Amino acid sequence: MKEIYNIEGMTCASCSSAVERVTGRLPGVSSSSVNLTTAKLTIEYEEDKVTPDLIMEKVKKAGFGISPYHKEKQIDEKAVRQKEEEETEKKFKASRTRLVIAIAFAIPLLYISMGHMVPWKMPLPAFLDMHHMPFNFAVAQLLLTIPVLICGSKFYTNGFHTLFKGNPNMDTLVAVGTSAAFIYSVVMTIRIPYNSNAVDNLYYESAAVVVTLVMLGKYLESRSKRKTTQAIRKMMELAPDTAVLVENGVEREVPVSELRKNDIVIIKAGSKVPIDGVVIEGSSSVDESMLTGESIPVEKQVEDMVIGGSQNFNGMLLVRVTSVGEDTTLAKIVKLMEDAQGKKAPISKIADKVAGYFVPVVMIIAVVAAVIWFLLGHDIAFVLTIFVSVLVIACPCALGLATPTAIMVGTGLGASHGILIKSGEALETAHHIDTVVLDKTGTITEGKPKVVEIFTKNYSREQILSFTAAVEAGSEHPLARAIVEEYHSSVKEKEPAIEQFENKTGLGVEAILSESGKKIAVGNEKLMLSYGKDAVSKEFHMAAEQMAMQGQTPIYVMIEGKLEGIIGVADTIKSTSREAVEALKSLGLTVYMLTGDHKVTAEAIAKKAMVDHIIAEVLPGDKAEVVKKLQSEGKKVMMVGDGINDAPALIQADVGVAIGSGSDIAIDSADLVLMRSDLMDVYRAVHLSKLTIRNIKQNLFWAFIYNIIGIPIAAGLLYPFTDILLSPMLGGFAMSLSSVCVVTNALSLRYKRLEVKRRA
Repeated sequence: MKEIYNIEGMTCASCSSAVERVTGRLPGVSSSSVNLTTAKLTIEYEEDKVTPDLIMEKVKKAGFGISPYHKEKQIDEKAVRQKEEEETEKKFKASRTRLVIAIAFAIPLLYISMGHMVPWKMPLPAFLDMHHMPFNFAVAQLLLTIPVLICGSKFYTNGFHTLFKGNPNMDTLVAVGTSAAFIYSVVMTIRIPYNSNAVDNLYYESAAVVVTLVMLGKYLESRSKRKTTQAIRKMMELAPDTAVLVENGVEREVPVSELRKNDIVIIKAGSKVPIDGVVIEGSSSVDESMLTGESIPVEKQVEDMVIGGSQNFNGMLLVRVTSVGEDTTLAKIVKLMEDAQGKKAPISKIADKVAGYFVPVVMIIAVVAAVIWFLLGHDIAFVLTIFVSVLVIACPCALGLATPTAIMVGTGLGASHGILIKSGEALETAHHIDTVVLDKTGTITEGKPKVVEIFTKNYSREQILSFTAAVEAGSEHPLARAIVEEYHSSVKEKEPAIEQFENKTGLGVEAILSESGKKIAVGNEKLMLSYGKDAVSKEFHMAAEQMAMQGQTPIYVMIEGKLEGIIGVADTIKSTSREAVEALKSLGLTVYMLTGDHKVTAEAIAKKAMVDHIIAEVLPGDKAEVVKKLQSEGKKVMMVGDGINDAPALIQADVGVAIGSGSDIAIDSADLVLMRSDLMDVYRAVHLSKLTIRNIKQNLFWAFIYNIIGIPIAAGLLYPFTDILLSPMLGGFAMSLSSVCVVTNALSLRYKRLEVKRRA
């Protein structure tokens, strides 16, 4: 059983780690993963051992809120999402208001408390003079601090709640540190009437300014994280809310949510396609760039598929609905993107594991450092500064944001290039691969036969095509259809009429042209030989051999019992295949071609595509075994395919990549889906993986190095040598800045180019 839950009250990586820890320990739970950025818990468990109530109870005991995440059950997905976004926006605006109020009180507090320390004179009312009116001076700071702490009350409610539950987090560090500074300052304020020197030991500004700076950091983080989810929101907005339904010849506008399979909708010029369907009448140009990234409009005719969210240009289309709700292409893309953002990359487990122990260790360091300095003879004010500074500077926000933000931006960048990434794990694993296995048919090649050569001596190319198309017009065989399509595209006339048609099983077909009375036979080599060896000249024999060596299937055309033409039909290589293979090689990858075709045909295609190795004559069921064999040799394998028979190999591979035009089963089995069916996107996917992992490593480096350097300084390591002591305010500022830097670095991924670098 796999379920997703909303988690409330998480503020840092140690929070997500705590939720994972308490749920992961339950008997029967096979995996528990929390994404801090999306605030979602994904858990897999055995239903006979664990219940949803038990899961929620454990999370609540750990100090966090939890509720089931029901998404797919909603009737109007768009309305539900809009409501969720409105709630999020409401919370965001409330946090901004609290931040503004906190800043409004923190600035005068800082002015009053620190003004006398600057080199130049800063005016202050006489009744607030520190030396003449110390009690007023202290009370004014107290009154200015209280509203700030109220605005930041969330830190205290969450921080102490999780501390008492045994799962201290980032809020705990802020709450304990600033509470200590505030309570100490209140005690000193009470002592001022009895001892005026107590005014020198006030730390109201430390408590208030630290809370304000942390609030500022959290606000900037939330604003940045909102940008990482824009791709999903924009994708959802692509599809219109209404469609024009045609019933009994009458048109009426209805909400898209009311459409059902086999409904007929009309899509007028200039409007958006509301839902997936098949064209049953009309023709037009449709812009599908939102899915494929291809700027050139696609021509749509009867029986062509159209995708919801694409833009219709100049013609009117009558479309029969084929998919609704969560089955539409757009809904599936959004789900893939959300799933990818909700799943963790293995690298994130490093940060989560560290963060889980980080907060308790930091609290111990703060206490030990404070005790050591106290034993060394320093006063309470000095010891308090050390204690608060260590707690504040060590907040592990940056650590928790390092991986999920980069994964979210990476999956969004991939989606904008037509590369759908199903999980963070797939995105990370892709940068480890050293071997790419490409299925031939439909991946390297177009996947359907095409006429590539016509050899004839006594007739023109058009005549041979005309005779052959006339005889093959009624056949559904792929080779026959290829010849007929070539005739229509080049001659653009109806095939000549025939009579006395005869299908010769296993050989080909024969017929007589009605107009000329010529007997035409079209078929394989056996058909040709049935007319006798004298029917074939040496020249034609050599041409047939040459075609076979180039991977073409020769179709023999007999006219009045004599061989007069050979049509070479082949599954042609895609225009970008060779460039894609060279690009993959430039990344240091070894490229294999896997096919069930004869070795001669495979070699001809492999030569054109420039692949390193060929594995030919492979039975459909053995493709997964080929991948397994390569893995047993220590290779990290990416398998790229499009057919149903590729599905086992896609699952077996370290990373499975499905071509978007392929079967649904292949797409479901893959880790990545290439919507444009362009092999260059395999290179882009690997390149994106490398860019994302590099970004994550940069984020983790800065998060770790910041704490490694900052904590010892905050603990007073430099004080004996330089008299430098880090104030809590500077610690709070540095902590907020580190989080913002990590998120900003992750967002920089959006501007990376995935194209191959051209040599000058």
